[in-house]
Amino acid sequence: MSKQLPPLNALRAFEAAARHLSFTKGANELNVTQGAVSHQVKALEDRLGLKLFLRRHQGLVLTEAGQNCQLFVRDAFDRLSAGFDNLLDKDDAGILTVSVSPNFASKWLVPRIGRFTETYPDIDLRLSASHRHVDLNREDVDLAIRHGEDNWPDLHAVSLATETLFPVCSPNLMEGAHPLTHNKNLAHHTLLHLDSRKDWVKWFDAAGIEGADLSKGTVFNQANLALDAAASGQGVALGRRALAASDLIAKRLVMPFGPVLAVKYAYYIVCPKQTANRPKIKAFRDWMIREAKADNDGLEALGIPALTDMD
Repeated sequence: MSKQLPPLNALRAFEAAARHLSFTKGANELNVTQGAVSHQVKALEDRLGLKLFLRRHQGLVLTEAGQNCQLFVRDAFDRLSAGFDNLLDKDDAGILTVSVSPNFASKWLVPRIGRFTETYPDIDLRLSASHRHVDLNREDVDLAIRHGEDNWPDLHAVSLATETLFPVCSPNLMEGAHPLTHNKNLAHHTLLHLDSRKDWVKWFDAAGIEGADLSKGTVFNQANLALDAAASGQGVALGRRALAASDLIAKRLVMPFGPVLAVKYAYYIVCPKQTANRPKIKAFRDWMIREAKADNDGLEALGIPALTDMD
């Protein structure tokens, strides 16, 4: 059976003191007290049964045993440092696993992935689309896109996109017998709903329209399906700004009229706090923020404001 190695703290204290030939300078490097370094070195000497330093009036002097110990301890730390640098270099250029909702994946992320892979060819992006909120501190996922309020206490969170809600339809519905040039013509078009019809209720209240029959219209359980139906001319949906951005900028959808409602939830990029500054995670986060800013610029050019007031 191999002998148990001395404690790492004792070896670090010895290596720093040996390199500087000073307990004080070694302590300053390690951000501990001089007494702590002296105590660790004494404990190491007692454990080995060897004298590693001679305490002279003018300072420390390494014994022959101390010189030999310094050589292999420094070599061991250099190897550890090089090994971890290599591990992190490979990790930063390797697989990046992102957890995202199916709606956000299909309407926002997937259409622009090619731009990310072209910019960062060494990062192998893996997308996991699910409504489940994975435990980022325990599962093998690097970061996630979360939709909710700014309340992620155990995670590093960066705001990606605030949300607004407004009618969207195919440009074709702006023409014809009942063109959607005014909200009064909504009565002649199919409303596209999500599971709950409450978004249209809120919008009609804000628009000051009374007596609308909201019991009719196609109901979808996913926002991306409602947006796709609207783009194909099947009716009018309420689009959320981030999800509808690509279709609006590409003119597959238009906003026929307001009002534009602020909503409580927004999109956030979240990851464990201890990994927030890893290069591959930072690269993906910064790229997403640039993409979101480009969306904002494009939507504002179309007259679709980015409201920040939450109700």
